[in-house]
Formats: sequence, C-alpha cells, structure tokens
Amino acid sequence: EEHLVESGGDSVRSGGSLTLSCTPLDILAWAGYPCMGWFRQGSGNEREGVATILRDGTTFYSDSVEGRFTISQDHAQNTLYLEMNSLKPEDTGFYYCAASVANSRSFCRWRLSANFADWGQGTQVTVPS
Repeated sequence: EEHLVESGGDSVRSGGSLTLSCTPLDILAWAGYPCMGWFRQGSGNEREGVATILRDGTTFYSDSVEGRFTISQDHAQNTLYLEMNSLKPEDTGFYYCAASVANSRSFCRWRLSANFADWGQGTQVTVPS
C-alpha cells in the first residue's frame, strides 16, 4: 500500500538534469515523518538510499550522488524534492520516495530501506548511455 506519490521521472541525456517530487497521499501524515528520503533500484540491484533529509533540514547522501543531487523539502507544500544534475547512465533506475516514522537521526544517516515504513510506487529515470 503506497502512502506517497512520486512524479517527475523521465528519460534525460547524459549530463542533463531532472527534478523529482513526492507528496503524501494524506497531507496530515507529513508532520509525522521525522526523516524522508529517496531510494533507487536499478535492474537486478538492491534498493539504494541515495539521499535523506531530517525535518530540520540536515541531509545525507550516498557517495555516488554527493555533489550532483540535492534533496530538499517544502513544509508549506508538504513536498519532498530531489534535484539531480550531471546525470550519468548509472543513475538509471526506479526512484522511490520513502518516509521513516521513527524519530531516529541514525535511521536517516544510514539510509537503509528497512528503516523506512512508508513508500511510494516509484518513478522511472532513464539516462541512456
């Protein structure tokens, strides 16, 4: 059962940019998420936590996207974003928005999918080689 809705996935040339968005199906749920994040899953790969953000704005990134991707949140609009720049073919995959309901800074820093309870259905990002 999805609790979040992603949008913005597309096919974009290598070196290009794309921004993903995520909103909760229930806007009242937004206040109950101490940490939100973006995960991606390529063909045959495990779900990787690429970026997470605490409610205070503290962010965490995987080494593979550090310096290229930016995660942000708009509390007024109940929306989570992932701005992706300098895209590479290896960034191709299904991108999922997720939220943790546990008030744990460590959960956010570790970026492990098992620690995130609410998920979206995902959106496809393709960067052709």
